Amino acid sequence: MLVFIKLILAHLIGDFILQPVKWVVHKESNKITSRYLYFHILLHFALYMLLLWNLDMWHIALVIALGHFGIDLLKLYAGPLFKNKSIPFFIDQALHIMLVYICVFYGNLYSKTAMLFQHLDWYLITAIVFVTYPAAIIMGKILEGMSNQIETDHKSLPNAGKYIGMIERLFVLIFIVIGRWEVIGLLIAAKSVFRFNDLKERNNRKLTEYILIGTLVSFGLAILAGLLYMAQY
Repeated sequence: MLVFIKLILAHLIGDFILQPVKWVVHKESNKITSRYLYFHILLHFALYMLLLWNLDMWHIALVIALGHFGIDLLKLYAGPLFKNKSIPFFIDQALHIMLVYICVFYGNLYSKTAMLFQHLDWYLITAIVFVTYPAAIIMGKILEGMSNQIETDHKSLPNAGKYIGMIERLFVLIFIVIGRWEVIGLLIAAKSVFRFNDLKERNNRKLTEYILIGTLVSFGLAILAGLLYMAQY
């Protein structure tokens, strides 16, 4: 596992810290003919060898570097096909991690993967999934009748409220799991401070009540998920 962590660290350094924007732009423009693509791969190979600090593992570093080259090429040519540019980015990163995992555990890949799945906390995974999109949909159904009475703010970012709700519910769930209930109160207070000026300027009682109900329902669903998870232990 230590080898896997070291290689992931090397990947993070090479892809995010030591890759200038100039390189990224040049690669996207010139693709396979970009010299920075090859600099990037050589840098990764050097980082793999440096962090592994074991010449006997050169073949693993080489295979991962070549695989990295192939994945980057795939992203460069397939990336423009996606309207949402974040999708190829996350697919690219997922493939890099999978490549490192396969190369490190190729000798006992099946048994290692099976062991990982056996040790997963499925109760926690279910709770995490619930407080994201399912909870957002449930909230939408609960507040559907009220939302029709609220004027839409076209200045707001698209789906910003939904994502804020998901993030805050994830925080609430984490705080419950680690037993820090008092931090949930601080989270509610912080959200109230951010909302105060906005609500004060609008002087809209319906909007205030709508936001208050939505906040309480959101926190309530997260707390319910946390309590059900903790009830298993």
